[in-house]
Amino acid sequence: MTAVPKGFRLGGVYCGIKRYADKLDLSLLVSDRPCTAAGVYTTNLVFAAPVKWDRGLTPATDVRGVVINSGNANACTGERGDKDCRRMAELAAAVCDAKAEQMLVLSTGIIGEFLPLAKIESGIRDAAGKLGNDQAALTAAARGMLTTDTRHKVATRTITVGGNQATITGMAKGAAMIGPKMATMLAVVTTDAAVAPADAQRLLASTVDQTFNCISVDGHMSTNDTVLLLANGAASSVQLSGADLDAFALALFEVCEELAVAIPADGEGATHLVQVEVRGCRTREEARSIAKSVSESLLVKTAICGADPNWGRIVSAAGYAGVAFDPARVHLWVNDMHLYADGAPLGFDHDAASKSIKENRDTKILLTFGEGDESIRFWSTDLTAEYVRLNADYHT
Repeated sequence: MTAVPKGFRLGGVYCGIKRYADKLDLSLLVSDRPCTAAGVYTTNLVFAAPVKWDRGLTPATDVRGVVINSGNANACTGERGDKDCRRMAELAAAVCDAKAEQMLVLSTGIIGEFLPLAKIESGIRDAAGKLGNDQAALTAAARGMLTTDTRHKVATRTITVGGNQATITGMAKGAAMIGPKMATMLAVVTTDAAVAPADAQRLLASTVDQTFNCISVDGHMSTNDTVLLLANGAASSVQLSGADLDAFALALFEVCEELAVAIPADGEGATHLVQVEVRGCRTREEARSIAKSVSESLLVKTAICGADPNWGRIVSAAGYAGVAFDPARVHLWVNDMHLYADGAPLGFDHDAASKSIKENRDTKILLTFGEGDESIRFWSTDLTAEYVRLNADYHT
């Protein structure tokens, strides 16, 4: 059961950005007290107005909340987009007696269209009247940030630090246009623990690198990707340090990993969640490069869709990742079945391997290289005709 950290209220409503009233399209999250805030953002040189706004405000010590709209990305909208983003912040700040610079903004949806500010203004007022701290309020807020997702995504952990119970709860969106650094996804993580701005930024960046930067559906990096961390200290005003900060870091990682894996698990048209684990590399970045290459290979993805244990596609995708290794030391397992060893295929049961893929939504690929001690886990999906249909029809 997910829980809302102390001192936070949130909600989600339909304000008319999307076509259908059952698709909530505006969320508001407010803290009763100023928050430490940290953010990690897309590395795309083409970035949306909200990314520019939030990047300029974080890390911070006095953020009061976040306003989110879905259905419109407010990206590639020029000077007007920047003004509209600021206006969103002003409108959200007004309902919680804050300044515009104390409100962070997230937008997601279609690129290149101006925000319908009249609808957003009405939606913010509506959401402000429905703010709550229960499960229904959290679910509504999580739904309000979705686009092509089929389900909302939330995760929570509770830890005891300094003799006090603290809660960490996150919500995320994402299903396609997912590519690392970062992917088309948004996430907001809230906690009632007290965290220093420098610690919040450091821990969030490290955690994102190991979670949200380890997922890929199609390798397409978005203009709006953002992960925010808000810590208001409502559980205890003493800033975490030492073992307590370490415990917080672990719980933050667990929340973000759960949310990150939920994104490709909800990948558009996907029939398989694919975990690619790479071991035995000299550096973590080399392991990441290999895992990313395998995860984004269209031939690997279509093989998984067709339940084909095609070891050749997997090892060849590793071979063009730009990482030097000895092919004669490579081993490959698919769903714990050893298919390839020391540079040559093994005499495995093809039908049994195919059946293990076909009958299980989760597919696990393990590659070992014997070059070092670094490893990584990466998550992706298969590629289906339904994914092509959904993205071909997205705008039309």
